[in-house]
Amino acid sequence: MSEPPRPSLARRLDNLFTSARPQGKQWTNVEVANELKRASPDLKVGAVYLSQLRNGKRSNPSPELLAALARFFGVSVAYFFDDEVADSVQDELAALQAMRNAGVRAVAMRAAGMRADNLQAITAIMDQYRQMQGLPAIPDEPAAPREQG
Repeated sequence: MSEPPRPSLARRLDNLFTSARPQGKQWTNVEVANELKRASPDLKVGAVYLSQLRNGKRSNPSPELLAALARFFGVSVAYFFDDEVADSVQDELAALQAMRNAGVRAVAMRAAGMRADNLQAITAIMDQYRQMQGLPAIPDEPAAPREQG
């Protein structure tokens, strides 16, 4: 018999632990608990409790703890409750994770400053290679609105 899926709070919190740290390292429960207590000495939090929140065994943290976690990870408290905010944050974290890959960073550096039509041609070629490798399509970001003068 399989385990029930973790609640969204647990999944979202765990995602921050595993993907919101530079150099590809993951935060440990002990590190985060210590940093939270250092920033807010009155906050009641420990590594075991954070582990329980991450695996879904506990699911009702105090508003103070949620606010402290949001500050620590640099996200809005809404990340823990709002699907749109969570999706946006997770997309940004995935992009940051990809940019940590030296090959991806090299491609991005080469693309910087190129004309839009050249970037579109390169993107089309990369999309074809992704498809040939069986990788999922990457949706285009909406174009930034142009300023009117």
